[in-house]
Amino acid sequence: MNRREKEEYLREYAQLKAEGKPFYPYAVAKDAVMACVMVAVIIALTLLFGVGLEGKANPASTSYDPRPEWYFFFLFELLRIIKPPSLTPLATIGIPTLCMILLFLLPFYDRGRERRPERRPIATLAGISVILAMGYLTWRGAHAGTPDAVEIGTPGAVVENGPAAVARFNEGRLVVAQSGCEACHVIGDNGNAGPGPVLTHIGSRLPSGAIARTLVNPTAPMPSFKNLPPKKFNAVVNFLSALK
Repeated sequence: MNRREKEEYLREYAQLKAEGKPFYPYAVAKDAVMACVMVAVIIALTLLFGVGLEGKANPASTSYDPRPEWYFFFLFELLRIIKPPSLTPLATIGIPTLCMILLFLLPFYDRGRERRPERRPIATLAGISVILAMGYLTWRGAHAGTPDAVEIGTPGAVVENGPAAVARFNEGRLVVAQSGCEACHVIGDNGNAGPGPVLTHIGSRLPSGAIARTLVNPTAPMPSFKNLPPKKFNAVVNFLSALK
């Protein structure tokens, strides 16, 4: 901004300031009224729907599905996307902190006088992109499957074989969920996409014998399941073989 533009800006600012209203009490009164309205809305929602408090935490439980509040779902999904453990600090601290710093420094590196969105294409596009990205990550985080359950329907071929086959399938489903397979695999709508392959239709690609050999002698970093009790091991093989 050169000297002439600065003087013009100061003249316009002085004129608008003379024509406008003082911050106190007009702006303060508006903010106070809006704050009271928001508090009243929160109280009304609490009285109507109750407070969503959960039970006490049980550190001995392995079936609890930890999830943040809905307004942190975008960070939750960002952490799920960034897989390597070495990059976890980047997902949890680095990227959010960098975005906050850029937001706080906005008045210092954006010194333009123009405020109309259509005349600031770069800033407008950046803002819309951030909002869309946060919205998409929030949606993905809200619909992410729980890591300790296999929420997949029983295949029709298993149902046709009778209640005994369905019981064996459900037994294998439970063992797979308890074994933490979805930490590295996707099964239906649950699990993480990597580093292991998707297992939703693994029975169509591998026979039961190949699945059993893979469980005993897997490729790193997958752990071996050879120490599972025979009944549970066979249940896992039966369950995976039925996923077609």
